[in-house]
Amino acid sequence: MFERILSFLKDLPASGSQNNRLSVDDPRVAAAALLIHVMNADGTRSDAEQARLKEALSRAYDLEGADLKALMKSGERAEAEAVDLYVFTSVIKRELDEDARAEFIRLMWEVVFADGEMHELEDNVVWRVAELIGVDTSTRVNRRRRVQEEGNS
Repeated sequence: MFERILSFLKDLPASGSQNNRLSVDDPRVAAAALLIHVMNADGTRSDAEQARLKEALSRAYDLEGADLKALMKSGERAEAEAVDLYVFTSVIKRELDEDARAEFIRLMWEVVFADGEMHELEDNVVWRVAELIGVDTSTRVNRRRRVQEEGNS
């Protein structure tokens, strides 16, 4: 299940990475920033959420150590400096097809439920991101339901 979610991230091109510098135009940074944003939405960062985020980024991009830390730091910085979600969602929408965008929403739910619960602010962030990247309500709700069911199995 988690492998399938991560497989689409591997196909994101690395744009804006000249001189090994990660920028917000790099889809990996946009994805990391959105995942960090949803993780922070309820005001707490659980160890489980952080572990899920690091695992997802590490496995998706085959990164470890300093490289993973650089991506996380770039995502953190981009998320902190952004005035809205559009700067990230526009990159995701441009770079991913419809199925991959739906899988990205599923990955967001994975991070949300990593700590065993969903806060209304996390739900709101996923809803807003889904709307901005063109994932319909039915797909968003179905992805949430599947993640919840898999967590209870």
